[in-house]
Amino acid sequence: MKQLISIFSAFILALTLITATGCASTAKHEGTGEYLDDSVITTKVKAELFDEPNLRSGQINVETFKGVVQLSGFVGSSADINRAVEIARGVKGVVSVKNDMRLK
Repeated sequence: MKQLISIFSAFILALTLITATGCASTAKHEGTGEYLDDSVITTKVKAELFDEPNLRSGQINVETFKGVVQLSGFVGSSADINRAVEIARGVKGVVSVKNDMRLK
């Protein structure tokens, strides 16, 4: 009986470790917590861009992966690009900003 309990405990421990490993992030995939954090960052950056009166925020796409914000889309001037990047960098949780925006 003691041996059966020991084997069962080892099985449960192994199953727990496998499950926990499945939720961890890898270089190309995010864990659940990271995905939620990135969603919050994306939402905050979009809100800040929307609040900027001189930017057409509907033409700027925002994506976040592990704290790195990627801005893409078309804007009217270099000043708009610089302002959008500046706004994104100012959001809490942003590690860096990749600028893929283009001038119209």
